[in-house]
Amino acid sequence: MGNQLFLTMNDGHKIPVVGLGTWKSEPGDSTYNAVLNSIKAGYRHIDTARAYDNESDVGRAVKDADIDRKDLFITTKLWNKDQGYNTAIEACEKSLARLDCDYIDLYLIHWPLKDKRNESWRAFIELQKRGLCKSIGVSNFTIANLVELEDKFGVIPAVNQVEFHPYHYQKDLLEYCNSKNIIIEAYSPLVHAKRMDEERLVAISGEMDKTPAQILIRWAMQRGMIVLPKSVNENRIVENFAVFDFEISDSLMKRLDDLDETFVTCWDPNNPPPYAPV
Repeated sequence: MGNQLFLTMNDGHKIPVVGLGTWKSEPGDSTYNAVLNSIKAGYRHIDTARAYDNESDVGRAVKDADIDRKDLFITTKLWNKDQGYNTAIEACEKSLARLDCDYIDLYLIHWPLKDKRNESWRAFIELQKRGLCKSIGVSNFTIANLVELEDKFGVIPAVNQVEFHPYHYQKDLLEYCNSKNIIIEAYSPLVHAKRMDEERLVAISGEMDKTPAQILIRWAMQRGMIVLPKSVNENRIVENFAVFDFEISDSLMKRLDDLDETFVTCWDPNNPPPYAPV
């Protein structure tokens, strides 16, 4: 079992570096068991969202896990149809009810909806003041979106969760966020398994005697990011957490950086996905 590492966000709260992603984890026992298995493996950070329709399964697993709630870090997200000031406040309260929690460790605006993101952020600032969310952040925001938030509110997000892996190395975004002390959270860090047999990654994996997934996770960690690998397979959940006992050399990190091909497996931030929860 690895030993979880933490980063300190710009609001002073600590966030575990490796979290379990639950996007596309089927609601019900699949998500419930994945969360329980991840906690057993040493994970202390679980990432869900209203849009995934599995918040209640995450909450159930957290209740059943043999660990104090204060030692776990739970992230969820505001879905598009709930954006706006009053609707965001209400949506947060509903997420808390589904999670069966008193507070959310990190609440994110899921997508930067042009006409509503600023009112949503105003609501997030209020939710943080009320203590319903310890930390507030965004997801899929571009540099221009982040600049706008700072200009309008003077309150910058603690994190920006975006698709990030060596095949989609958003270096400009990472450098901007670093300059503002906004932590990047990498979702889809394993490229949805679409590059696991890519020969350059396989070669580095062989040289390091680590799996391609472990190399991809470690790369993001060493670039200063939070990493959210998703799996419902217990063996892979354990494997994805065994990333704290080795380091990738500078020369191999450079080779990984050079894998960039702007390969987007999800959506362009300017074109939010059409799906929505019931």
